[in-house]
Amino acid sequence: MNAVDPHTLTGAYALDALDPEERAAVRLHLAGCPSCAREVEEFAGTVARLGLAVAVSPTASLRAGVMERIATVRQVPPPAPGAARLPEAAPGSRGPRWPRWALAACLAGAVGLGGVAGWQYQRAGEARQETERARAANDGVAEVLAAPDARISTSRLGGGAVGTVVVSASLDRAVFAASGMAPPPAGKVYQLWYDDDGTMRSAGLMNPGATAEATLLDGPVDGAAGMGVTVEPAGGSPRPTSDPVAVLAFPET
Repeated sequence: MNAVDPHTLTGAYALDALDPEERAAVRLHLAGCPSCAREVEEFAGTVARLGLAVAVSPTASLRAGVMERIATVRQVPPPAPGAARLPEAAPGSRGPRWPRWALAACLAGAVGLGGVAGWQYQRAGEARQETERARAANDGVAEVLAAPDARISTSRLGGGAVGTVVVSASLDRAVFAASGMAPPPAGKVYQLWYDDDGTMRSAGLMNPGATAEATLLDGPVDGAAGMGVTVEPAGGSPRPTSDPVAVLAFPET
C-alpha cells in the first residue's frame, strides 16, 4: 500500500470504501488518535442517517435485468465423453475433406454467429458505459458524504416520503435522496432545482426507475438557499412547469 496519511481516510473508512490493507492501517491508527476516531463516529452517523432515509427493498425489475444480462453471455460446455471428432485428414492432404454442403452450412453459421457476437458486443459496450456513469455518480455522492464539512438535513415530504439533503461547502456540491417517494407518472421525470433566492436553477434529473437512489445535484451549490423537486416531461425542462413536490432548505454550513 502506498504511504497515505490515515488522517485523510476517515471518511472513506466510514463508507467502507478502503481495501483491506488500508482499512487495517486506519483501524490501527484510530486506536491512538481520538480526533480521528471522533471523525469516524460522526461520518458513520451521517452515513447511517442517509441510509435510513433511502433504505428500500430491491425492485422487481432487478432479477429480470440480471437474467437478461446472463442470457447474453454464451457458455461453452466441456466436450462430452465420446463426442464426435472432426474428420481426420487423408495422408498427404492439407486438412480434412468436407462436403460442399457442410462448408456452406459452416459459412452460414459463422455469419449468423457473427451477428450474434456483434449484438452481444454492443450490449456489453452499453453495459460498460452504464457502469462507468454509475461509478462516477457514486464517487461524487461518496465524496460529498465523506467531506469533513458535510452537513445533513432531513425533512418530511408529501405523501409520507422523507427527503434528505447533504451539502459540502468546501466541495460546493449537494446530494439529495428520498425514501417513500412514488415513481413519477408515465412519460414524466422528477427534476431537481437549486433555489437561488426564489429563482430555480436546474440541478439535473432523478432516475425514474430508482427514486430512492442518492442523487448528486448537477452543478455547484453556489450559495443556493435550498432545493426543490418538480414533475417534468421526459428529458427535463429549462424552467419548472409544475408545483414543487418537495422543497428542502439546505443545512447551515
